[in-house]
Amino acid sequence: MEMAGNNNANQMSQSVLIYEDNDLLRESIATMIAQSHLQLAGAYPNVLTVDADVKKLAPDYILMDIDMPGMTGIEAVRKIRKLQYTTPIIMLTVFDDNKNVLDALQAGASGYILKKHLSNKLFEALEEVQQGGAPMSPSIARLVIQSMRHPLTDYQLTPREKEILRSLSKGNSYKLIAADFEISIDTVRAHIKKIYEKLQVHSQTEAVSKALNEKLV
Repeated sequence: MEMAGNNNANQMSQSVLIYEDNDLLRESIATMIAQSHLQLAGAYPNVLTVDADVKKLAPDYILMDIDMPGMTGIEAVRKIRKLQYTTPIIMLTVFDDNKNVLDALQAGASGYILKKHLSNKLFEALEEVQQGGAPMSPSIARLVIQSMRHPLTDYQLTPREKEILRSLSKGNSYKLIAADFEISIDTVRAHIKKIYEKLQVHSQTEAVSKALNEKLV
């Protein structure tokens, strides 16, 4: 079943585009979105027309299953990022293995939710990416940390910058980082700006991916 959102809906609402091949789960998520303060942009069982979908629907968020027929969610993320779309993409996954987690991160995913946590984590995750965070289920965050294998490269990060980068890699939002270190969100942003400059990256996803790949945290 394919569902397209109502283009005449309140334009102030933020919209969510869903890709999930399990019909019942897709319809369940679509219902959750439709009954919330958000707008359902569309819900599809595959990503074969993802480039056209994103261009036409211009969603504020994308929920992306990893394992779909014809093209995987990871491949779809790569295609979206290659087209220069910066829309936050949260992966919906049942996988607890390093390869899928790291492949999705490196492709440009903004975070993850295990499908079993969707009912109580979905809106929290959407709010977190809106605040600049990278939501991950605890088990996936742990796997990502454990997957760091590459030798340390010295980017001359300060101890505080390393702490903040480590916190980012765990999927913590700017708000939570500010609370943890008892600093303002503006100070967090200033630290992150310096981290981006030192790592020569332009986004949180790139910074976290580089930190994980090069064992910076």
